[in-house]
Amino acid sequence: MTSAESHATPAAAAVPPDLSRPVGRIGAIDLARGFAVCLMILSHGTNGLLPYDQFPDWGQVPVHAITKFSSSLFVIVFGIALAVAFVPKTGAPDWPQRRNRLLWRGIVVLFWYKVLTVVEMYGRHDRDAIVDTLLYRNFPSFVEILDFYAIALLWIPWLLPLWAKMPAWLRWSSPIPVAFASWWLLHNFDFWGVPQLQALLVEHPDYYTWGQLARGPLILVGLLLGGLLLRWYGDPRTRLALAGALALVAALLFAWFLVRADAVRPLLVEIGRNAGKHPPQLMFMLFSTGGAFALLALAVAGGEWLARTLRPIAVIGSDALMAFIVHISVIFVLFRETLGYYQAVSYERALLLTVLLIAATATWISLWQAMKRAMAPAVQRQSWG
Repeated sequence: MTSAESHATPAAAAVPPDLSRPVGRIGAIDLARGFAVCLMILSHGTNGLLPYDQFPDWGQVPVHAITKFSSSLFVIVFGIALAVAFVPKTGAPDWPQRRNRLLWRGIVVLFWYKVLTVVEMYGRHDRDAIVDTLLYRNFPSFVEILDFYAIALLWIPWLLPLWAKMPAWLRWSSPIPVAFASWWLLHNFDFWGVPQLQALLVEHPDYYTWGQLARGPLILVGLLLGGLLLRWYGDPRTRLALAGALALVAALLFAWFLVRADAVRPLLVEIGRNAGKHPPQLMFMLFSTGGAFALLALAVAGGEWLARTLRPIAVIGSDALMAFIVHISVIFVLFRETLGYYQAVSYERALLLTVLLIAATATWISLWQAMKRAMAPAVQRQSWG
């Protein structure tokens, strides 16, 4: 989904190529998504083996606190990838096929969300609880962001052609009304007495969910940044200028956070415990999005060189769904159930296992991608007889 797909239309073939625009995958996108997924694995690996109360002080702040950058970064990069790979193609004759690929991707992610929900729950919950969760009467926690991603992929493809035609002022102002709509509905509408519906749209304090409207502004921010990245990434000067702007936004968000914080460390401890995450509250979002913009600035500034240097992280970012399948399966099937590590290891041991898991995930994805590349010529030979 981060490929800036290069199939040119006949009309575009007569136009000289814009050499400042990136061709193929953009390494900075994979790297930024890799940062997000690696931080998620870091959070899941430690918290999946130990309750938060057993974390040492340094495990609470800074280690577990900085993992809260991941959710905002993941959603923003989702929007960036759509802007780079699909928005420029919305006027192409084959757009319906591209749109259908996105819809199919949403169905695939939804399937794996359900599978991984069972993987997460089967060792500690009875069958009725698992069925209730599969039927949206309840929600898991570790894999819930996949549900957000899947549902978004089922409606956003229909929005992209409209987004491409919007005047610039409307695109740049769009996160504000979406954020306001989410806030207003959260405080003024009861969603016909169905809390699960509220959770899916604007989030609910009793459920660990990612609301489509609640996080929608971050997707729109990502779409805006993706448009800038598509234009400015190819020239080192403009790429660094964009990275500098992202770093400035990060600094402003962190400054706002510090000004409003009465005591920083106790607040970070609470943020590490997900206070203010669902539904999103100001202090959590200032910290989370500040970190997301800082990591995004780093990825953009480093460009292809940094993506090659930090290749294991970029590899994980190149296939986030596979990374989820691998790390959730290892944590819940191998670590917790087979080896019996649940609440039976020290924090340092859990952290070491998590670092090894990140390395193993990158290795598995590399091997999986190499196998697919090796099989592709054979499939093509068979198709041509």
